[in-house]
Amino acid sequence: MADRIHRLLDIMARLRDPDRGCAWDVEQTFETIVPYTLEEAYEVADAIDRGDMAALKDELGDLLLQVVFHSRMAEELGHFSFGDVAAAISDKLVRRHPHVFERESSDPAELRGRWESQKANERAAKAAEDGRASSVLDDVPIGLPALLRAEKLQKRAARVGFDWPEIDQVIDKIEEELGELRSELDNSMPEKIEEEFGDLLFVLVNFARWRGFDAEEALRRANRKFVRRFHAIEAGLAKTGKTPAEASLEEMEALWEAAKAEERKASL
Repeated sequence: MADRIHRLLDIMARLRDPDRGCAWDVEQTFETIVPYTLEEAYEVADAIDRGDMAALKDELGDLLLQVVFHSRMAEELGHFSFGDVAAAISDKLVRRHPHVFERESSDPAELRGRWESQKANERAAKAAEDGRASSVLDDVPIGLPALLRAEKLQKRAARVGFDWPEIDQVIDKIEEELGELRSELDNSMPEKIEEEFGDLLFVLVNFARWRGFDAEEALRRANRKFVRRFHAIEAGLAKTGKTPAEASLEEMEALWEAAKAEERKASL
């Protein structure tokens, strides 16, 4: 195991070598690599969704490369190394799991409370180190997908009592936000329409949180459904020698409804 890790680190160091490395790798920065890091994380999630273990192995390797890449750039700048990253997460895991490493209580409810307390202490310590007041919303990453970040922000606020007491009030808020969006449609200010649309999305995420499902995953499933049904449209049109660009909206809608009916039949 150690030999394999060291080989990967050595390869990354060679790729970043200013004289003997790869020109593309050498010119990269933290900022330019971020999109690839996010993309690889999503590809890991996709492989898991598909149940493809061979792809998962490859995608986890690609994601590990991103950790190694960032660590190498940080080491070159004198900040930290891959070993420091591994040590930091190891220390954090031990610190947050005293029930495992110190044989304390393993009651699930108590563990969740202790976990959150530990994280709150860490947030407070980080804020003090930065010379600012700590916030319940600290360390919810800005770079998260917007739906996922909205959910995390809402969960944090809910832990300190900032939440609706009943889901019916969430539904009322959805209707309120939808009404505000409708009222802005005749507005000549696109940014106001966008703002109301964002408010509607935010409260829809709150509904998902209340119902106990992940809004990001729900949207991913909706995307897959759309792709599946649109493929059915393309296949249906191909039988008549047409492409979507050559078909009418009515033809495509009929094939869409047929695909929906087939899915419902298959699910019975």
